[in-house]
Amino acid sequence: MTRLVTIFGGSGFVGRYIARRMAQEGWRVRVAVRRPNEAIFVRPYGVVGQVEPVFCNIRDDDSVRAVTRGADAVVNCVGVLNEIGANKFAAVQAEGAARIARIAAEQGVEQMVHISSIGADRNSPSRYAQTKAAGEEGVLAHFPRAVILRPSVIFGQEDGFFNRFAGMAQATPILPLVGGNTRFQPVYVDDIARAAVMGIKGEAEPGIYELGGPEVATLRDLIGRMLRLIRRRRIVVNLPFFIGSIIGGVLDFLQIISMRLFTNSVLTRDQVQSLRRDNVVADGARGFAELGIEPLPMEAVIGDYLWRYRPSGQYAAIKDSAQNLRGH
Repeated sequence: MTRLVTIFGGSGFVGRYIARRMAQEGWRVRVAVRRPNEAIFVRPYGVVGQVEPVFCNIRDDDSVRAVTRGADAVVNCVGVLNEIGANKFAAVQAEGAARIARIAAEQGVEQMVHISSIGADRNSPSRYAQTKAAGEEGVLAHFPRAVILRPSVIFGQEDGFFNRFAGMAQATPILPLVGGNTRFQPVYVDDIARAAVMGIKGEAEPGIYELGGPEVATLRDLIGRMLRLIRRRRIVVNLPFFIGSIIGGVLDFLQIISMRLFTNSVLTRDQVQSLRRDNVVADGARGFAELGIEPLPMEAVIGDYLWRYRPSGQYAAIKDSAQNLRGH
């Protein structure tokens, strides 16, 4: 009988790559999301009926139990970058993760993979990082043999990192950064999916893996490389953390008083707290090497999707060729 994996948040940025790879492995894939109608795009990842989006609210036991029933493995990809409505950091990243692990253990699920964050830390000034750490603790308490993946900042075609800053570069001559000297270790989304597949199939030892790409760079350096790639000259301004906290606080307040008509997707105060710490693989941590995976460098990937932010978009290379011909 074909094996079944339930992927919570399987239509999200990371989840869709795991879903695609598991379909290629021949597994049935149950994509558990809050809005199944918006996740229809995952169905073509496999043959008819192999990949199915289903409704689930990870804040509810019965909902989680319904989509876990019959699964051989579960993957939790659910997380939030900003608290909106009932989707609080604690409810989603701590309580939700523990709930999935508890119910998976109750139902005899064989394998669990949990996507966390490299900054997960109970002592962090960021509530995002605190609840990520609490989620890991909850997962291990109920499912001690779980595989926990902690990625650094993730890049890929649908990412919210390079796409976000490239979009800003299209609209303004100045790019303000908070935490410009903070170090990151960008990791390709499909490399995370490869690691998750190993965990699902029982090919990775249980425990925590910190996943970072082959390069470590400051935020300012990463944005500089992105600007050169999209061929735009912009003034990059590194703002002090206290200025970032003020800006984030104002935007958070606007989100509250607007009754969710405005969503702060620019900068939150909690994100400013996260940016105070480097986001790189810790010395001695298990990572890609222990999984036998060689991660891709970002230059091998980001050019394939950031070209649309160039002044001439897809025609930039053609224009360059034409100019070279005129020069000769």
